[in-house]
Amino acid sequence: MLPPVGPLPAVVYWRRRLLVLGCAVGVLGGGGWLGAAAATGSPEEDAVVSAPDGGSAPAPALDQVVPSLVAVQLPSPPPTAVPAEDPEEQDPEQPPAESLPVDGGPCSNDMIGVEVRPTPASSPVGSKPTFDLVVTNVSPVSCVRSLDKGLQEIVMVDGSGTRVWGSNDCFPEETTDPRTLQPGESVVFPVVWGGLSSTPGSTAERTPPAPGDYRLRGRLDTATSPDATFTLT
Repeated sequence: MLPPVGPLPAVVYWRRRLLVLGCAVGVLGGGGWLGAAAATGSPEEDAVVSAPDGGSAPAPALDQVVPSLVAVQLPSPPPTAVPAEDPEEQDPEQPPAESLPVDGGPCSNDMIGVEVRPTPASSPVGSKPTFDLVVTNVSPVSCVRSLDKGLQEIVMVDGSGTRVWGSNDCFPEETTDPRTLQPGESVVFPVVWGGLSSTPGSTAERTPPAPGDYRLRGRLDTATSPDATFTLT
């Protein structure tokens, strides 16, 4: 190798030569490595292209970290529970509709009112007051009712409930008297009391009741009236 010639010291030229030589060796070494890699192939590429023992290629590194959306199992919402129907809340069976009264049909006991009116409400012992038996159609339609004398009765009882007198005890009457009663219509049957006690069939002696308060009860067949107060003085 020729010694360096120049105005600078020789060591400068030797350093330059070593630097150029090192660069040349690096370029040659890198080119040789690239050529060998191109000829033999990259180990990483072999690992990606084929798997040992003929298995399937492994998943890419990104897929190993972030799973596929298809593989992710999303939690399903819990099933909505359908509340069981409470038997008590079910519509109860509707009661059968009550039959409305028919215009011109028979008068039931619910369609009439029975009342006793003493005239006057107070009488002296031994007098003969009048007791009115009043039958009224209290329904909104006209109806037919038998008002036979044998079905009418007024009974007097004392304060203890003992029977004192009855309108059918001595002189019962039998008639046939069906009538059509209009809504609100009243029929009055006056009964004159003789002022004496009586029993059914008049089997006991008849005497004037003592002074005091008594109650009158009327009926038309099975339809009965509330008690009415009557006073003997």
